[in-house]
Formats: sequence, structure tokens, C-alpha cells
Amino acid sequence: MSALVLDGKALAQQTEAALLQRVEALKAKSGGKTPILATILVGDDPASATYVKMKGNACRRVGMDSLAVEMPSSTTTDELLAKIGELNDNPDVHGILLQHPVPGQIDERACFDAIALAKDVDGVTCLGFGRMAMGEDAYGCATPQGIMRLLEAYDIGIEGKHAVVVGRSPILGKPMAMMLLQKNATVTICHSRTRDLPSLVKQADIIVGAVGKPEFIRAEWIKDGAVVVDAGYHPGGVGDIELAPLVERVAAYTPVPGGVGPMTINTLIMQSVESGEKSLA
Repeated sequence: MSALVLDGKALAQQTEAALLQRVEALKAKSGGKTPILATILVGDDPASATYVKMKGNACRRVGMDSLAVEMPSSTTTDELLAKIGELNDNPDVHGILLQHPVPGQIDERACFDAIALAKDVDGVTCLGFGRMAMGEDAYGCATPQGIMRLLEAYDIGIEGKHAVVVGRSPILGKPMAMMLLQKNATVTICHSRTRDLPSLVKQADIIVGAVGKPEFIRAEWIKDGAVVVDAGYHPGGVGDIELAPLVERVAAYTPVPGGVGPMTINTLIMQSVESGEKSLA
């Protein structure tokens, strides 16, 4: 069989066209006010700087503004908390993104949780996670929410399926599992202490690779006809799953690159527009 390619890049481009119209409508209703996403970059990690630049470019493509806040690698937790507080209090800022990771001396969780719920467009706060897990209104964590949007766009059935999530990070694996559970999947979460991982992966109707290790999940572990979602990206253009042997025997898969990555940024921008609509309309 020829697998369905879950093309996140194409879906993100389609969504941007609709978001551009929404931003224009918002400006017309609010006397020209433009939604603003504030991005906070602490330190000089080149990969993080690249991601922040990509997010700023995505803002501009849909007519939003991006406020780039850069802080030195010597920044303390208190200094970062103060900056987040300023952005929370700024009525012109509608979304706040703290680029992960931050330097080791900073309490990242405390800083994430300082972001106001209404501006948590990256879905990183404990409060936002709790509301999402309880089925209440909240912005979903951008990568898993982007994956859910991708599955929905390609009519991938979730209800009643066995979904296996490999990885339990607070901004990917855990919210991914909760979102799948909300859509009535039966969910297994695997991690570094899981015993006999291959046999659990073999049971998956939907497998999500979110472990952060290149091609850690082997093709022979995955059954024919599964839906394969690879949330990893590593040098050489490989993800967390060994994809090449799977493309002729699974039902659908996300390419690396071009699958999950574009949907992460697109979801962040979409949720920023939603925040702007709520605050400016």
C-alpha cells in the first residue's frame, strides 16, 4: 500500500491564508490594532535563535507583529519573571512565547507558569495543561495541538484506537497523551523506564515518537497499517522514528522535515490570532 503523507507544511500554508484574512478583519474592527506575539530568547543558543526568527517571520506572513525580547545568558530567574510580568501587563501584547530551553540557572517551570493564561498561546503553563486535561477552554501546547490538527485535517480516526506515545515531556508527550485521550483514544505512555518497549509499540494503531533521540523507534516495531507521527527532528533530516522502511506499509505518516514542525509554529500563530480576537474584538 502507498501511505498517506500527512503534509504539515502544506496544511500550514493553507491555514496562513485564512489567518491573514482573520487578522485583517481584526484590524478593521479594532481601529487598526494588530495582534502582537512577544518572543523571549534568553542566551545565545543558535538553534533557539533560529526558531524564534522563524516564529517572527510566520507572524509577519499573517499580518501580525512580533516583539522580540532578547536577554543575556546571565539572566536570573527574577529578571526573567520581571520581564514576563511586564509583558503580561502590556495590553498590546496578546501572546507570550518563552523559547525553550533557558540557561540552567533559571527556574524554567516558574517562568512558564508566570505567563498569564490568556497569553499562554504556546500552551506551556500548568494551569493551561490542567484545564486542557479537564476538557476546559485553554490554548493547547503547540506541538501536540498541531499534531491533533494535522490528524483532523487528514480525517485520521482517533476514537477507539490504541495510541502509543513514546516520550513524557511536559510540553509534548504528556499533553499529547491527554489530547488523544480527549478524543477517545486508548492511550499508552512509554518512557525511559518502560519495559519491553517494542511489544508496546507493536500494538499501536497510532504511534507518536516524542523521545528526542534520532531513529530510536525502529521500523520493525511498528505494525502494518499504523498511523506514524514523528515529532522529532535531528541533524541529517531524521526524526525519532525510522521512517524509510515504513512508507510502503503504514496507513499514514508525517515526513521529516515537513510534517509536525510546520504545524507547531502554525498552531502558535493561530492561537496568537485567537488571543488577539478575544482581547481586541
